[in-house]
Amino acid sequence: MKSYLQNYIDGSWVDSEGGVGHPVVSPATEDTCSQIVLGTAADVDRAVAAARRAFESFGQTTREERMALLERVIEAYKARIPDIAEAIAVEMGCPISTASTAQAGSGVAHLGQALAALKDFAFSESLGENTVVREPIGVVALITPWNWPMNQIVAKVGPCLAAGCTMILKPSEEAPTSAAIFAEVMEAAGVPAGVFNLVQGDGPGVGTALAKHPGIDMISFTGSTRAGIMVAKNAADTVKRVSQELGGKSPNIIIEGTPLDAALPGGVGGVLINSGQSCVAPTRMLVHKSQHDEAARMVGEMFAAKPVGDPMTEGPHIGPVVNKAQWDKIQGLIQKGIDEGATLVTGGLGRPDGLERGFYVKPTVFSNVTPDMTIAQEEIFGPVLAIMPYEDEDDAVRIANDTPYGLGAYIAGDPAKASKIVGKLRAGAVFVNAGGLVFDMPFGGYKQSGNGREFGKFGIEEFLEIKSVIGAYQPENA
Repeated sequence: MKSYLQNYIDGSWVDSEGGVGHPVVSPATEDTCSQIVLGTAADVDRAVAAARRAFESFGQTTREERMALLERVIEAYKARIPDIAEAIAVEMGCPISTASTAQAGSGVAHLGQALAALKDFAFSESLGENTVVREPIGVVALITPWNWPMNQIVAKVGPCLAAGCTMILKPSEEAPTSAAIFAEVMEAAGVPAGVFNLVQGDGPGVGTALAKHPGIDMISFTGSTRAGIMVAKNAADTVKRVSQELGGKSPNIIIEGTPLDAALPGGVGGVLINSGQSCVAPTRMLVHKSQHDEAARMVGEMFAAKPVGDPMTEGPHIGPVVNKAQWDKIQGLIQKGIDEGATLVTGGLGRPDGLERGFYVKPTVFSNVTPDMTIAQEEIFGPVLAIMPYEDEDDAVRIANDTPYGLGAYIAGDPAKASKIVGKLRAGAVFVNAGGLVFDMPFGGYKQSGNGREFGKFGIEEFLEIKSVIGAYQPENA
């Protein structure tokens, strides 16, 4: 696969100033599959200067100009979906069937939602004789993760363009090639020089430089809670806005008496897709004590039947996790589950049979998990599910809320009963007999899962400042 050894700054591909080479390792083969150059603070300075220059004009563009730009980006993106999907499959191990649809396809969906939201977005409103105006915040740093690389990039870039901001993207160094291809998309679409910039790098280098930079007005970050805390601390001295979507440990409440054959498959699929590497995955299944053992048996059979294999092969299987560090972490947490007394239903330590190379994890289910266990509290980020018994509805809500996270929550069962639970769950999104994200609905978390919202018009709002105009005034870009 092609290596990208340059950054994209001010409309051109340029060499890094002092950067060092970084091999990208395929999690399926453990061999180098591509290479980038990790950027430096000097590269960040150059990108920020370009973005600041570009903002002087791009921040004043009309709604119609930005709509036309988004339409061009959508068409250029569609032409590169096969390349983006291949990069995701090779670099982070998502099977090509999913990489071509849910992964790469999400880019078209987010761009389309940004375009639709921009068409009707109210950039001003009258309050008597006065006016409230919403204006682009300025230069934004976008820091994105490896697990859904294109979804998270475009969920930020689309609304950022719609708002009239300029930006510097730092993708994860674990899966950087799809971001480089996206920069080629932006170039092909004729995005003005400096509006979109790409600086490859790692968190301690480029990420820290972006967070601390006085020329950046806002950080939009998606990643782990640990890293998000560091970003916020580094940004504090310059009082820039920090919008974050962080970790999760989503509960999936199966309402007492719900037929398990109807309730369980959705939750199982939500954990196994992307090898469990989704922040909103329903990794804690809460089942009434009267149905717990039967649920454990059924879920165990589903997990045991899930094939694991080569991400470059079409099919319904799952691939490896992203790297050895993640594989080691998952193995350690599986061991913790065993040591702390959870019942191992299926899976466990080591690679699946027949896979001696690559960072493959056995689809693993624990039952009889209690809220104090490590696997009930920590985000595992792998194909591991914890089944937890509950006594009654109040107990289920208590267990559901008993983690530091609050990104998503799921309920399966009678909608009338579910409606009594929704308002008690401390989560940014509650899925009632539903499992998929809706791209015009706000996405973000409570508690240590973050403090911002993305998608559709809510994503545009994140990148705007609010200005009060007192007195007679006629806005030009209403």
